[in-house]
Amino acid sequence: MIIALDAMGGDLAPQAIIQGALDAIDNSSDDLKIILVGHQEEINSFLTSSTPKQISIHHASEVVTMNDDGSKVFKSKPDSSIVQGLKLVKDKHADAFISAGHTGAVMATSLFLLGRIPHVKRPCLGVYIKTQTGGKILCDVGANPDANPQQLLQFGIMASVYLNHVEGIKKPQIGLINIGEEPSKGSELYKETFKLLKSELPNFIGNIESRNLFDCDANVLVCDGFVGNTLIKFAEGWMNTFSNLIKHKIKHKIRYKIGAGLIKPALEEIKNQYDYEEHGGTPLLGVNGIAIVSHGRSTPKAIMNSIFVAQESIKQNLIQDISSGIDKHLGVIN
Repeated sequence: MIIALDAMGGDLAPQAIIQGALDAIDNSSDDLKIILVGHQEEINSFLTSSTPKQISIHHASEVVTMNDDGSKVFKSKPDSSIVQGLKLVKDKHADAFISAGHTGAVMATSLFLLGRIPHVKRPCLGVYIKTQTGGKILCDVGANPDANPQQLLQFGIMASVYLNHVEGIKKPQIGLINIGEEPSKGSELYKETFKLLKSELPNFIGNIESRNLFDCDANVLVCDGFVGNTLIKFAEGWMNTFSNLIKHKIKHKIRYKIGAGLIKPALEEIKNQYDYEEHGGTPLLGVNGIAIVSHGRSTPKAIMNSIFVAQESIKQNLIQDISSGIDKHLGVIN
């Protein structure tokens, strides 16, 4: 199994990316090889003579920054680590590609080089969330700000296959993010989507209000990219604000400091449970190849776990089974 890894993508690149690759080699029981894609001289500065033979380098002279237009990277920076890494997958020199870099560039370049799974209208991007009621995937979170009911149906199907195959959640329940639980709530888009999901998916359980995202029975949370991106960014911002408020209160009152010491183990356990590093990245669903998008602030641990997600996606035939799942509903997809 060969994984192409964007060594130049992410806030902590290349050091964190390289260390994540080394950790994955050390902790994987599979026959794993990793190709670090990026500037060879810079990558070599973080490697030693004891670097495992399973690690190799594919030189790419250009780096995609967040200021680049993701839709134009394939032409504007053809020798970038993103383009070159995805070419390795296209040319069958690698089984998967992982990047913590420019999500838009990964999406656009994946579509250009790998194409879509047959009959998929639009690929989507999901975020895996750990909750007290089990793992969930919110999909889409930004790839498709506008979507129609047929596309939202496909998002639900693809995310369900991902949870089943990669996360081991059998027969996942599907919910539609909406402003109310009643079928009559929401815009015309969401009313029509409700009807379509109800008629096509036996595991559809109805509308889910945003306040119930973490404790509802649904494992797959379907929405368009505008709604999903707004939700996930609000959640990230609120968690940071809440954490800073707690730290501020503890800092200024002695009795709070004493109490904080007593509950520190519980706080650490909660932090670990919801830490994105524990899961790593998520595949671009609908792309005809394994392309994993990781968090921009990925640490070595997050990169290692992204590599494990890629391995599982390959072993569980994610692409082929998404294709099979989509084909079952061709009669309602225009």
